[in-house]
Amino acid sequence: MLMRLAHGYYALSRGMTMGVRAACFDDEGRVFLVRHSYLPGWHLPGGGLDRDEAALDGLLRELREEGNLEATVPPTLVQVYYNRRTSRRDHVVFYRCDRVRQTVAKTPDLEIAASGFFALDALPDDTTPATRRRLAELAGVTTVDSHW
Repeated sequence: MLMRLAHGYYALSRGMTMGVRAACFDDEGRVFLVRHSYLPGWHLPGGGLDRDEAALDGLLRELREEGNLEATVPPTLVQVYYNRRTSRRDHVVFYRCDRVRQTVAKTPDLEIAASGFFALDALPDDTTPATRRRLAELAGVTTVDSHW
């Protein structure tokens, strides 16, 4: 309900919404996932872009906020997805971040209930379908889709 209200506000104030997400891998090849306090399942880190914010700047901000993560090499743009499941106006800019470093363990807060690095063959059972699709695309198991 809260997400629908937020997207309603964004639709009126912005016309189109755009967010960023990233598959962030540490030196061991594990992917970083977050569990939000307001959504079910484990997700790739990311969030909405602010006004006057470039996608890459928003991504780096979200990685700091959601996981205390630093990109040690520049993120690679993978795809811009149309996210019709959220609204008819939403897009997600998706990046791959290799060799990320966590400056300090993320403590749970009002937004992020839990987070951590996971081996690709040991993802939490409730990892979201979209997260699994993105990881399969990056692994070359499936073709890159245009829809989130």
